[in-house]
Amino acid sequence: MDNRDQEPLLEARQFARRLRSLSGAMAPMHLAPTVFAQAVVGDWFFQTESPLGSIFVAYNHTGVGRVTLGNEPALFADEFLGQFGRSSRFTTKPPQALADAVARRLHGERAEIAFDLRELSEFEQATLMKALEIPRGEVRPYAWIAREIGRPRAVRAVGSALHNNPVPLLIPCHRIVRSDGAVGDYGFGPAAKRAVLAAEGLAPDELDTLASAGIRYYGSDTTHIYCYPTCRYARRATAHHRVTFHSDAEAQAAGYRPCKVCRPA
Repeated sequence: MDNRDQEPLLEARQFARRLRSLSGAMAPMHLAPTVFAQAVVGDWFFQTESPLGSIFVAYNHTGVGRVTLGNEPALFADEFLGQFGRSSRFTTKPPQALADAVARRLHGERAEIAFDLRELSEFEQATLMKALEIPRGEVRPYAWIAREIGRPRAVRAVGSALHNNPVPLLIPCHRIVRSDGAVGDYGFGPAAKRAVLAAEGLAPDELDTLASAGIRYYGSDTTHIYCYPTCRYARRATAHHRVTFHSDAEAQAAGYRPCKVCRPA
């Protein structure tokens, strides 16, 4: 065997010696959360502020898997273990990119966040991903979600999937209202839902008033397009040019076509 044939073996031995020399080295503690997030070894969680107060956000190498209200890390860790069957660790220094993205999303800004929804069925995941498309300051009824994911008769199942959303606020199930347009319930309670919607610039009482009057859509007599009342295009129409409708059939019989953005039909 000549020297060229021995070179790979010699390099391997040198590399092994270097690794052994590092056996006693300790990584800086501030690197732990970032390294942990990239490794398939469990979950971390951190505390931050939301429109509803203090929340915990759990994450792993896949993405964010749990969001809930709370102030006691130990209680959250126990709840997480009971729900998912795996442990989680509290950190005050989550990956900066993740912390920034969560903060931006909670304040209504666009931010890419990966989610860990592996415990959910395909239907539940589809429901939550569709809810993620609803813009801040707008709402859609349960029936809209069901229709958009190709399951128009599964309105009740959509409601269950949204109620069990493991990452509320970041996936905005609060932007889904009853099929009549009323605000409805929420995993954190109806008062919390109204508070979050108000923080996004909506008036929950007005939504309930429209629902009570049977008004489902707004139309513009200049464009002859009808929308859900909170659609940004519906809100551009002045009161003088606004027309109200009680159903799709009524709007279409009057010669109006559905908005291509909020897709009421």
